[in-house]
Amino acid sequence: MPIEPSPLTTHLDGLIASSELREAASWFAQNKTWIQERQLALCRVPAPTFLEEQRAIHMRTQFTALGYQCRIDPAGNVIAGHRLDGKQPVVVVSAHLDTVLSPRRPEDISLEPDGSFRGPGVADNGSGLSALLALAMVLRPLPQWKLPYELLLVANVCEEGEGNLTGMRYLCQDSDFAGRIAGVLVLDGPGHEHITCRALASRRFEVQLQGRGGHSWSDFGTVNPVHALSRAISLFADSNAPARHPFQDRYSYNVGIMQGGSSVNSIPQTATAKVDIRSDREQIIQELAASLGRCVEQAILKEHELAVRGKLTARVREIGSRPGGRLPEDSPLLATARAIDQELGIQTQLDTSSTDANIPLSMGIPAICIGTGGVGGGAHTTDEWFRPDQRDLGLRRVYFILTAMLSGIALPGR
Repeated sequence: MPIEPSPLTTHLDGLIASSELREAASWFAQNKTWIQERQLALCRVPAPTFLEEQRAIHMRTQFTALGYQCRIDPAGNVIAGHRLDGKQPVVVVSAHLDTVLSPRRPEDISLEPDGSFRGPGVADNGSGLSALLALAMVLRPLPQWKLPYELLLVANVCEEGEGNLTGMRYLCQDSDFAGRIAGVLVLDGPGHEHITCRALASRRFEVQLQGRGGHSWSDFGTVNPVHALSRAISLFADSNAPARHPFQDRYSYNVGIMQGGSSVNSIPQTATAKVDIRSDREQIIQELAASLGRCVEQAILKEHELAVRGKLTARVREIGSRPGGRLPEDSPLLATARAIDQELGIQTQLDTSSTDANIPLSMGIPAICIGTGGVGGGAHTTDEWFRPDQRDLGLRRVYFILTAMLSGIALPGR
């Protein structure tokens, strides 16, 4: 449901009309080359999930060169700000460090003559991290404004895959800043068409079946973990096909990894699958998780019935859980973001997705996730690309939303 701009726009108009902010916002269009150079350099530093240290050091060097206090916290997040030892409430603007795929060599990340980037991670989340550095450049004079909230720039770890939002969890729940985070603005990927204000919950499972194994000829008839696991996956997919559920029950599942065996002529000893389950309703996730367990049991029973020797054992282990949450429809942050979009001539849609914003939203902390302008595609593949068309518009949007948060206009209880 579209949210109409609230009376907050009266205050917001004054903020956007400020000559200081207008001049600062124009920096993005005037310094496209500077932003491109930062993006190219950081994307060439590998940062697969759980192995983000090199890129974290790179980002720390960049923030320090811009005059910020900066450190890498125990989770591996890069934390930068004008003051890191204060007690004032903070507003976080974050972008995740990690990528699903990483360049094997610097040349795997290229900058084309038309300004397009190509290579793994250039859009997700090279665009977000370069936006974070551009904001750091523009916001250097911030302490002179004497705002009610401190700025915290965060390049966080473990957003992708099995990272399970570890970096954002630590920041919001266990770090020195936990308890005084007033709002979170997450920068993830290109575009400026969406405001993610609803957190899509998910749970991830590893299913492992084990048996005695053997030779494909002499031990034929022995229980086969791959056969049983394949049957379990088929049962799960068939029994939970979209056509079997009402349209309003939004959910998805995916078997993204399946492994087992050592050679074509050996009966495997183990077979493993990893399953992702998502929904905007926790009850549906629980029902699908229970269904997965039942399908594994049924598949094992069938394998025992068909085989002549051996027994299988199974383990279904949860390997990740992302909490759900949502920003209230009357949230000042949502109303302000929509008002800024209207001011900039941007038409946006409210979105449900799984992002770093899941953690603050699940804790009742105002948070949204937005893109940083430009266009991109091929995310999570070696053919990923990013083109900085209208990037400056996306960055101006980010800048105005962030300054509205820091000034208190976009946060409750100001």
